[in-house]
Amino acid sequence: MLIADYFNHRIVEWKYDAKEGQIIAGGNRMDQLKCPTDVIVDQQDHSIIIADSGNRRVIQLLNQKQQILLHNIDCHGLAMDQIGFLYVSDYKKNEVKRWKMGEYNNEGIIVAGGNGQGDQLNQLNYPTFIFIDEEQSVYVSDRSNHRVMKWEKDAKEGRVVAGGNGEGGNLSQLFKPQGIIVDHLSQIYVADWGNNRVMRWCKEKRTGEIIVGGFGRGNETNQLNGPMGLCFDGEGNIYVADSGNHRIEKSFWFSFLQD
Repeated sequence: MLIADYFNHRIVEWKYDAKEGQIIAGGNRMDQLKCPTDVIVDQQDHSIIIADSGNRRVIQLLNQKQQILLHNIDCHGLAMDQIGFLYVSDYKKNEVKRWKMGEYNNEGIIVAGGNGQGDQLNQLNYPTFIFIDEEQSVYVSDRSNHRVMKWEKDAKEGRVVAGGNGEGGNLSQLFKPQGIIVDHLSQIYVADWGNNRVMRWCKEKRTGEIIVGGFGRGNETNQLNGPMGLCFDGEGNIYVADSGNHRIEKSFWFSFLQD
């Protein structure tokens, strides 16, 4: 598991059953980072790509060598699709852009937002984490609009697929959503940061259900404190970056594996 350790300005690799992690970027190393927000692995060459948000750049680590892919970008979330495009959310420009891997000497293509800050269907307000499905649809945690948006490939506007009913803690609402994952059934899993819970939204449903947390802010095993990132493993375990508790919490969610 790779962890963007935001306040320690480093990327940590934590292997299965390990008692401690290993710093692979940042920390006191020469390849300094500042407030990294996301990290992904390019499955083609197994390089590591980092949203080095505080330095306003996206960097790549390959064979212990660092390369700046994009600079002067207020990056937050990263994702890759199956055909070799890199997607980056820009929280100040309120847009998501994509670049073909290896071709970064251009402005990129806007695939979500890009129409100024706002709450219309063609706008975003502080986009954070992103997810790309097999059809190249872009899912965006539209943080300050308290919703998750889906932009299909080449669409001129998105549609609300989770939240979108104002800031709040009801099952139809989100409060500054962060990490998102979409499974093969188009079910959306959202780290609902302000409500200290992880929600699952089934396709076309107007309300979600709580699958982790939801018992108030705290550090008990059934509680979260500002959940940020999400990921699943192949056995149906969900991992939550429980930022306020400075830990990764593991929960089992079997229906992720069901057909």
